[in-house]
Amino acid sequence: MNLLTRLRRTLDRLTIYLPLFLFAILALGSWWLVRSVPELIPPGVDAQLRQDPDFRLDQFTVKSFDASGRLSREVSGQSATHFPATQSLHIEGVRIIAENEVGTRLTAQAKQGISREALQQVTLTGDAIAVRQADAQSPRVELRGETLTALLEEERLVSDQPVRITRGADVFSAQTLNFDTRSGQYQMQGRVRAVLPPRQTP
Repeated sequence: MNLLTRLRRTLDRLTIYLPLFLFAILALGSWWLVRSVPELIPPGVDAQLRQDPDFRLDQFTVKSFDASGRLSREVSGQSATHFPATQSLHIEGVRIIAENEVGTRLTAQAKQGISREALQQVTLTGDAIAVRQADAQSPRVELRGETLTALLEEERLVSDQPVRITRGADVFSAQTLNFDTRSGQYQMQGRVRAVLPPRQTP
């Protein structure tokens, strides 16, 4: 075997391992590049979490329908700003109209409102008013307070601040409230006062 033949065989063996050498060089180059580039985002900061609002609505109305296609809830406002960090919608001049499957209708409004998507609730602040229309079970009920929170899925209105309740001709005031809009029943706690006009006898 002459020298030329042995040299050719050696080159053939080196050609087989050439891709492995190239991959090793590329891997080392990538590792060096990652270590050399400074961090664009400091550790501990969630890059996906935006603190600033991502959209704004003006003169809007959002409607919800049940499985049968019946309009069950309508939320409207003069303007709204959405904050993705808290998954909340801050609404100016908020108004809510809701009706359950038995036809009981509730309307509520306030100067401001915060709708929290994950909790399915809307907190009304600033001259908050909620009215449950009269039905076969209960007379018209009106709630007034600085803050009312509507728990949409539970069909309840709650408040940890003083409220005024007008039920027919009766007027109540309380420090806290838990009102079941489906049944018309409510629980009041704290200092409770009531004005009950005399009933007319037939």
